[in-house]
Amino acid sequence: MLTFSTTIKNKSLKLCAVLFIFSVLQGCAAVAVVALTTSASMATDRRSIGNQIDDQSIEIEAYNEITKNKSLNDNTNLHIISVNGSVLIIGQAPNTYLRDQVIKIINSINGVVRIHNQIRVGNLTSITTQTNDAWLTSKIKSALFSSDQVNGNTIKVITENAEVFLMGLVTKKEADIAINITRNISGVNRVYQVFEYL
Repeated sequence: MLTFSTTIKNKSLKLCAVLFIFSVLQGCAAVAVVALTTSASMATDRRSIGNQIDDQSIEIEAYNEITKNKSLNDNTNLHIISVNGSVLIIGQAPNTYLRDQVIKIINSINGVVRIHNQIRVGNLTSITTQTNDAWLTSKIKSALFSSDQVNGNTIKVITENAEVFLMGLVTKKEADIAINITRNISGVNRVYQVFEYL
């Protein structure tokens, strides 16, 4: 015989089951969106798939080697970006000795063709500065994506202490347009181009 409390328990179980399934499916949807976005990004990248994988391997190995070195891991703030083996290193180190150690590590990584050393010797940037840099990067990427003269997917934008670094495989005309767009974003102090020309 069904009682009121049994009916409530059954409804509660059904509701819990539906919510659980929904949450699992939401996770699948998020994974699917990330996979599609990554696939689209890889498909529109002008580098070959092999070069994209090589660049990711360089970045991962660099971060792993720096993390293994306690002195570098504890005292530096570094970002390593690779495009076709051309490696941009930005951030801060408290002294030239640590900066030079980072360069030595990056030089020893297989596949590194060129190093663009933009490590500043000095204090590490504050959380406020890092937040501002993230905001500037998003404003610049939005402006590049909004432009009908340049493909925003082909340009990497990296901001450090309001200095903006532009990387990617582009034509000279695309580079000039991207630099002009970036220079006109409020808050940008300086623009560095680390492009490889087609």
